[in-house]
Amino acid sequence: MKIHFLGTAAAEGFPNPFCRCEACCKARSLGGKNIRTRSSILIDNLIKVDYSADSHMQALRDRIDLGAIEHLLFTHTHYDHFQPSDLYNRIEGFAHGIDHPLHIYGNDVAISQTVTALGPDAGGRFAFHLLRPFDTISLGNTRVTPLLANHDPMETCLLFYIEKGGKTLFYGNDTGWLNDDTWKWLQGKRIDMAILDCTHSYTNNKRNPNHMGIESVLEVQRVWREEGTIGRDGLIYVTHFTHNSNFLHDDFERAFEPAGIKVAYDGLIVDL
Repeated sequence: MKIHFLGTAAAEGFPNPFCRCEACCKARSLGGKNIRTRSSILIDNLIKVDYSADSHMQALRDRIDLGAIEHLLFTHTHYDHFQPSDLYNRIEGFAHGIDHPLHIYGNDVAISQTVTALGPDAGGRFAFHLLRPFDTISLGNTRVTPLLANHDPMETCLLFYIEKGGKTLFYGNDTGWLNDDTWKWLQGKRIDMAILDCTHSYTNNKRNPNHMGIESVLEVQRVWREEGTIGRDGLIYVTHFTHNSNFLHDDFERAFEPAGIKVAYDGLIVDL
């Protein structure tokens, strides 16, 4: 699998274009890996996870053909992950040379709102699929199992366990300490690479709800190693950073280096 980090920021971006805090001012000054757009990944140029308002710019920046994407997975409907009206640009007349529908997957809220935004058919350019937690689906030669996030109590927010070619990816973005049912499902499974939410820096709490911080990520790594879910050679990347953490890229790298955890940045590509 090729995992392409399109964006690595929390909801407001990093820096927040409206913000004058010290972290945002430093990020603007330093640039580079400190400039982060809203979180999303692309797998093998065919499967995209989440679609924020930054998707258009990310595609231009990284020279991505969004028309080639076959599958779009939504984790939930918070605005930094879910902008279905932008997909209207894929309809006939706006986009030419498209020969396949974009298959869109999500919980009932995400699918209902996407159908409302695009229409139930939109000229055959879209196909809609309802995801149910722990029910595995096949996207060609890739298997995806939606798991429960610990995020918004008013919505069934999802994480994804993705299998392809003998490799496994855990997409754990926008969650705090993992849901109990997700922990149970993962027991006995193997993770070759995990992408974990690290919205916060240090919080003095190993089991944060809603979003993780440095201590939570380290605790997940400890438990997974203890249970054999992830080996010493397993990869963990952290993402979804907020400027309210007051940590820049180098600060997160220093915090995670002793544990061998990597800090993702916009445009990073990892071959698994």
